[in-house]
Amino acid sequence: MTAAIVDFRPDHAAAWAQLNTAWLIEGGFAIEAKDRLAIDDPQGVFLDKGGRIFIAQRDGEAVGCCAMVQTDDGVEVCKMTVTPAARGLGLARRLLEACEAAARQAGSDRLYLETNSALKPAIALYESTGFVHLPPRPTPYARADVFMEKRL
Repeated sequence: MTAAIVDFRPDHAAAWAQLNTAWLIEGGFAIEAKDRLAIDDPQGVFLDKGGRIFIAQRDGEAVGCCAMVQTDDGVEVCKMTVTPAARGLGLARRLLEACEAAARQAGSDRLYLETNSALKPAIALYESTGFVHLPPRPTPYARADVFMEKRL
């Protein structure tokens, strides 16, 4: 098995859409308007705004993804998922490390994310990499009930 983290290319668009739709459905979450926009237009939502999207590949197949976008006070990490068959291989950690390296390279001193308390493996990963919990805040996502940051 060979695994790699690569930058998003236009030919990843279908995999990006499938990966993000799948984790929302798997988690029992509604696909919200902001999700639909990010799924349908990754170029406009992330890349055109100075963000990055990373794709985790196993043997050339896209099996995970993660996006990051500049905010007023750092970089937000979002849309991170790895397919069930590829979990446990360290790909989510590698995706997160790619976001952190890119954020540092861009001069950011903070990573921020929102998630859901039901996603316990994801929260454990974030905590193990230095993210700390923040108080609740306004969010456009109905499912977001966990807020975290990591100072770089």
